[in-house]
Amino acid sequence: MKIITTKRALSLFLKKLKRRSIGINLEVENTVRRILNDVKDKGDRALYEYTYKYDLIKPKNLRISNNEIIEYSKGIDKRTLSALKVAKKRIQAFHKRQKEESWSYLDGKSLLGQIIRPIERVGVYIPGGKASYPSTVLMNIIPAQIAGVKEIAVCVPCPHGFINSAVMASLNLLGVEEVYRIGGAQAIGAMAYGTETIKRVDKIVGPGNIYVATAKKLVFGEVDIDMVAGPSEILIVADEKAKPDFIAADLLSQAEHDEFASSILITDSLNLARAVKFELRKQVRSLIRREIAIKSLNNFGAIIVSKDLFDAFDLVNIISPEHLELMVEEPEKYLNLIKNAGAIFVGEWTPEALGDYAAGPNHTLPTCGTARYSSPLGVYDFIKKTSILRFTEDDFKRLAEVVKIISTVEGLEAHGNAVKIRERLFHCKE
Repeated sequence: MKIITTKRALSLFLKKLKRRSIGINLEVENTVRRILNDVKDKGDRALYEYTYKYDLIKPKNLRISNNEIIEYSKGIDKRTLSALKVAKKRIQAFHKRQKEESWSYLDGKSLLGQIIRPIERVGVYIPGGKASYPSTVLMNIIPAQIAGVKEIAVCVPCPHGFINSAVMASLNLLGVEEVYRIGGAQAIGAMAYGTETIKRVDKIVGPGNIYVATAKKLVFGEVDIDMVAGPSEILIVADEKAKPDFIAADLLSQAEHDEFASSILITDSLNLARAVKFELRKQVRSLIRREIAIKSLNNFGAIIVSKDLFDAFDLVNIISPEHLELMVEEPEKYLNLIKNAGAIFVGEWTPEALGDYAAGPNHTLPTCGTARYSSPLGVYDFIKKTSILRFTEDDFKRLAEVVKIISTVEGLEAHGNAVKIRERLFHCKE
């Protein structure tokens, strides 16, 4: 992991960082298009074929029964179950505060407002197999439930027939019963288009590999999606008094995800930069996933030495990180300088790992610079808004001339006529 001290080195690193986002991979896209078309045309038959091809199983049923969910849930120990219950409670408490209500007001005697309704049916993709992501279950389903979504369908891949107990326990905790043992682009296609077994959904959420991400891109418009998530990332801003071992541990917590994860430290202290580099070398040796972490740090990691902390926050807004940690004295005074970040972790006792599992806010965050314009997953992602308008005759008269003028400017004659034909009725009354 390099220490960057020059503008040229920084410019080169930022260009490299920008290229790591999920772009268009024509080979992957062609494969995904073929899978989606097969699912659209052949329905369940395509799902069975691809499940055998990629997961090496021939399931009797695509659906995992409620009895199976309960049975596999018993495979976790009491400590794990207790931890999941704590996380569930905290995530629910945070997301309940995001609920929105319908509203209206009177303009004269006319009514204007907005109706808030939940999306009817949502599909959730959960990465599966030997990888265990119970936190993904909690983070993606709890906001939908709080929003009032009536139907939640879950797809989870089960390679070689393996069903993850922690994932099933999380689904059981939330009372989710519609679960299917399919993964990959075929699962996205099934939820987007519907098959004989799987009813189509209105929105798809949840992370996945490049094939899943590409499939979500391609079905957008047929259904809504949450986001196309790229590789994970963390950026830490630290001053000379920050603890090098804390910083190194937090950088590695992202680097172990995959080779494309990005871990960045920005500091105004060259001494701290060197101490963190030393700590990284020491701590990475003990990691099970050290080879992945080392590749990540070498490819997309950096320790950037800035002129001062104000320069550091200018860089933060350029990078727009998924996770931003502040390890500086009086961190709260810098919050107003931050324009772009998925989540901000304030102080040395707020590591990003807390947010991944149990703090409460959602861990599904914008990546690859998209925090410039997007937000964490929340209850607001599972609602739809409908405007409502009810005008009286008198209030119609107040706006009639405005509508006629603007419709004439835009060359839309029929719009103006819709007003004029009503005005004739006024003249008849007179």
